[in-house]
Amino acid sequence: MLQSATLKFLKDIKKNNSKEWMDANRSAYENAKQDFLSFTHALLVGISAFDASIEESNLEPKNCVNRLNRDIRFSKDKTPYKTNFFAMVSKNGKKGNDAAYYFQLEPGKSFAGGGVYMPMPPELYKFRQEIDYSFDEWKKLVESKSFKKVFDKGVLSPDNLVRVPKGFEEDSPAINYLKMKGFYAVSNITDEVLQSKNAVKTILQHFETVKPMNDFLNRALS
Repeated sequence: MLQSATLKFLKDIKKNNSKEWMDANRSAYENAKQDFLSFTHALLVGISAFDASIEESNLEPKNCVNRLNRDIRFSKDKTPYKTNFFAMVSKNGKKGNDAAYYFQLEPGKSFAGGGVYMPMPPELYKFRQEIDYSFDEWKKLVESKSFKKVFDKGVLSPDNLVRVPKGFEEDSPAINYLKMKGFYAVSNITDEVLQSKNAVKTILQHFETVKPMNDFLNRALS
């Protein structure tokens, strides 16, 4: 489970998003960070039990957890810190182009799932191609009752094309998916669950459900 103090820290930094506040509350940040790293370690152990690629990668939590500092160079929002902790788990940690498992911790906005959020054009083309070639298999995976039971919104995309992407046919049965610019599935998890003894188990159930989709997508890159 995650400590209530960790969620409190994230609530506080959302209200006091400044370097001055962070400097004055550095110990609270360090404790929250360590709690999230420990929780991520438990997730890595759990994932390794059903995903050999993660077991073989020997990842450490630090390889998967994003920094709290925001990159504000090109943003109108100049607040220096994110208001969530985020873990991205793939065989390459948080740096790979492959489909991954996602866990975001943010009070009232936490979620778990996986996929690829906004891949670069070369990888995106390969994902679309695999979906087009093996659409029956893809549809069976992501439109099944078991998948929709966990991810009721199905496969999501950060954006969608209006027209058919180059290299694909208008009449493809996969056309709605081919217009997507990413392929991911997430489901919200309450603060109460995350602070309970079932927190790790619940998130791992999400990861196990999304694993076949990740495997399908990653096959396109191999």
